[in-house]
Amino acid sequence: MPVVRIGPKHQVTIPKEVFNRLHLKAGDFLEAIAQQGKIVMVPRQLTVKAPAPSLNKKEQEILSQVREKINQIQKDILHSQGLTKEEIKIACKVSLIDKDQAWWWTEEWQKKEREAERDIKEGKVKRFTNVEGLIKDLHS
Repeated sequence: MPVVRIGPKHQVTIPKEVFNRLHLKAGDFLEAIAQQGKIVMVPRQLTVKAPAPSLNKKEQEILSQVREKINQIQKDILHSQGLTKEEIKIACKVSLIDKDQAWWWTEEWQKKEREAERDIKEGKVKRFTNVEGLIKDLHS
């Protein structure tokens, strides 16, 4: 598995074998996601947005609830609630959330996010400023 180094401006070089395997080109876009202690980079193609789809009255009401839930998750994850399948469907329909990332907004996933956030606030996790400190802790 190739290893990369983070440069002074937070830059990394994608190893050639990974770059070629994913058929990337210079100028392509990658979405960077922090996920369970890992950095996940997903190739993205930016396109012109299509016109917003029309929603019926019920969908508009649900969309209003979805916006409130998303704002609450972003503001205070510990006191928030994930989206239902119906809410996710509508949020994806209007491109409020990416359908490839819909899983993150589910109540099942948000429950795990809240648990992790509580663990962090309660000091149940360790933070290291460098790899050497982590390795030393693993050996103790």
